[in-house]
Amino acid sequence: MDAVVQWVRTEWTKSSRGGPEAARRNATPVAFPLPSGFASSVHEVVMREADSFEPHAAVRELPDAGVALREDGGLLRIGPPQVSMFSMPRRHRRPPAVRLAPGEWLRWQINHRFVGLCGGEWFYRLDTLNVAYGPATPHVFLGSPTRRVDERAHLR
Repeated sequence: MDAVVQWVRTEWTKSSRGGPEAARRNATPVAFPLPSGFASSVHEVVMREADSFEPHAAVRELPDAGVALREDGGLLRIGPPQVSMFSMPRRHRRPPAVRLAPGEWLRWQINHRFVGLCGGEWFYRLDTLNVAYGPATPHVFLGSPTRRVDERAHLR
């Protein structure tokens, strides 16, 4: 399968919900250049409040994409990203799968609120899934996507 997946995850606590820390969080990118020679793999970038939102990248194999990908009739079918049963708000209705033609790319965003196991403090996460079908340049995700799905919700 000739697909490139990039997950960009931003994690924060209530400390970054307002003021200067919120401005820093809101300035975090939703896409990054791909590593050189990158093809048919998963590029994951995580930015955490605890690390001052510095990006930490890893590369994984495509079967570990964390999202259902399937080629079907010359198109790439991308299923909705899985959501944790522990995240809020509940999403009882999810968008349908998206199909991409070769040369197209998708940006799918979804946010979550979680309750920590120690002390019950809330923490938050924004997941941005970028998927390109076909050969991709290193800067493919830095432009405007062909398709976009926005599942971001109000997080209290």
